[in-house]
Amino acid sequence: MAEQTNHGGSADSSIPHGPDGERVAAEIVAATGHDALLGSGPASASELVRERSGEPGSAFVQLFTHHQRRLFLYILSQIHNPVEAEEVLQETNVVIWSKSSRFQQGTNFLAWVSQIANFEVLKHRARKRREKLVFSDEFLECVAQTTLERSDELESRRAALADCLTKLRPKDRELIEKRYAPGERGKHLAENLGRPANSVYQSLGRIRRALLECIEQQLPAEVKP
Repeated sequence: MAEQTNHGGSADSSIPHGPDGERVAAEIVAATGHDALLGSGPASASELVRERSGEPGSAFVQLFTHHQRRLFLYILSQIHNPVEAEEVLQETNVVIWSKSSRFQQGTNFLAWVSQIANFEVLKHRARKRREKLVFSDEFLECVAQTTLERSDELESRRAALADCLTKLRPKDRELIEKRYAPGERGKHLAENLGRPANSVYQSLGRIRRALLECIEQQLPAEVKP
């Protein structure tokens, strides 16, 4: 059964119809930061002592930090509300930290934390079940699994988008960044800029198409749809 969601405004008329428009819009929203590119090395004796005492070592901290964005997007794929997804992420992080000694170095960290996130998502959905209609657990599990399987592809697309944003004209980059600022709406943006809403939507549509073409050109063939 579908979840009832109020987005607080109508979609921009300039977004291209079909999956391409939805994808580039989602990618723009997701391109708000970068994972720390952290390396890993052999644990020192002091790190081993900390791990045995229950305190996570540096290798675990590196993995934990590096996967925060992917874990958030994984949770968001099931909850669809960024604020609630952030809350679940924090709850998940508390559990991950408390169970850090159970993680075996060399195994799939993302798969391990995703299992913990799944449990926290189910707890969150149970709390919300009485408040509104929700998707079935089976459907959300399918979506979550697909998101996990495509995490590398999504990360490649996000990195390509970040690079393509730097290639925009400064005026276009400023407009797209303002449009996707937290809580911003197209109509409100047009009022602030002193421009007709239709003019702003047309400009945003042109910029989105340029970004989509740039992303497709940068992606390797194996990750293109």
